[in-house]
Amino acid sequence: MIYLALALAALTATFAVYVYGFVSAPKRGSDSFALDVSAKAADLDRSIAPLLQQHPGESGLCLLTDNVQAFALRAAAARHAERSLDLQYYYWKDDMTGSLLAREVIKAADRGVRVRLLIDDINSRSGDRNYVALERHPNIQVRLFNPTRCRESAFLRGAESLLRFWSVNRRMHNKAWIVDNRLAVVGGRNIGDAYFDASRDANFRDMDVAAVGPVVAQASEVFDRYWNSNFVFPIRTIARPIKANLRRLRKRCETVACSKRAQPYLERIEKDRTLHDMRAGEWCLHWTDSAKVVSDPPEKAASEQVEAWLNKVILAVLMSARQSLELTSPYFIPRDSGVKRLIELAERGVDVSVLTNSLAATDVAAVHGAYMRYRKPLLAAGLRLFELKASASQEDMSLFGSRGASLHTKAFVIDRRSGFIGSFNFDPRSATLNTEMGLLFENAGLAEEMLRGFADEISPARSFRVVLKDGRIAWEDAAGERPQLLLREPAASIRRRLVAGLISILPIESQL
Repeated sequence: MIYLALALAALTATFAVYVYGFVSAPKRGSDSFALDVSAKAADLDRSIAPLLQQHPGESGLCLLTDNVQAFALRAAAARHAERSLDLQYYYWKDDMTGSLLAREVIKAADRGVRVRLLIDDINSRSGDRNYVALERHPNIQVRLFNPTRCRESAFLRGAESLLRFWSVNRRMHNKAWIVDNRLAVVGGRNIGDAYFDASRDANFRDMDVAAVGPVVAQASEVFDRYWNSNFVFPIRTIARPIKANLRRLRKRCETVACSKRAQPYLERIEKDRTLHDMRAGEWCLHWTDSAKVVSDPPEKAASEQVEAWLNKVILAVLMSARQSLELTSPYFIPRDSGVKRLIELAERGVDVSVLTNSLAATDVAAVHGAYMRYRKPLLAAGLRLFELKASASQEDMSLFGSRGASLHTKAFVIDRRSGFIGSFNFDPRSATLNTEMGLLFENAGLAEEMLRGFADEISPARSFRVVLKDGRIAWEDAAGERPQLLLREPAASIRRRLVAGLISILPIESQL
């Protein structure tokens, strides 16, 4: 009896804390907006304004497929910031590259640059101390999307997560790095070693686009809408770690920068020629007046404004294909409705190819379990299906991190002339739970560049081709001297196969 009483008391206490967290809900921060641009006020203005005058009404787009280049561009752009840095990410890892980029952000703030950092709360719990330390800088503001109220106790935070399961499960998956409202980097990369070829385990194959022109203002509008929404709160009103210390954070970032492992990355920043090439007109820009930043509204966190959700926009674009569709998604769960649409495209004569992770390559085995049952109907309808191998080919070996590979690119190309690069996975979570964003465009040059990358990714050296053999799923591995036909998930451990098999029969697909 006493144990029952204690359990009830604990439950009552947990509920009381939970209710208190909502009664004493933190106040929203004051509204703020992207700073205006001018023709000559800042270095980026002087570099970019002449290009825009030569291409009135157009946006210039540069594809970023190389992980280290993607790191260097972000860091170099931050070094040249003079007005503002608006940074929006699902998470920012507290590792080497995360520390090096945090160092650049702090240095920018020291120069008087206004920094607004917007982070989803799901991965911030271990980083509260760093984020609070950052906000102690007079020029840095940090806000969290859909934060939990109970942060001091793992038990209470877990209790709140259970009680708020449907709302706390809605996350901000957006990714944007916006400098002086002149240059924006949008795509699939978060901030962390695995996205910049620095992980000792496995590195993601990913894609961003760097942009100048009207789409930068569009990215800033998305950022402002989130920053000023009812789902975002200043971290100082949520978390109050006593040990948060900006001076200590500076010292740690400098220690990382002095490490031997960081030197190739710092050298790459110094060698980055982005601004020089922009001034010389040599930067790899594809110009188009048909580019648009698209995004879910922040209200998606409350299941509002269904008609404005990004998946509806993307579906309409996909169904406009007339000749070809090359789709890349690391987490590919099309569901019955998506299978029906893809088969409809195939029946109309559209050549449809899909690239996703193999079970051995994915970082979320559960997602693969939900994806497995859709392979047969897609293959039976004539679609081409490829799965990335877990180990990069010899020519892909990173000088800095592991050779292990995992796909993280979210992109597609339609009819060799238009496409999408962003954060949107083709799975239920991106469609209905997370907020997402990305860039839609029409430009044959950029589309062809993406297609060359797609062709490399689906080559035998990097991917298996999934086929039907006597009604069974099989994998063609044509990388060696003797092509092989594999009859079970290639290179996947027994544990991974068990996890995927279990998930394939559980009714949890909507949460994946």
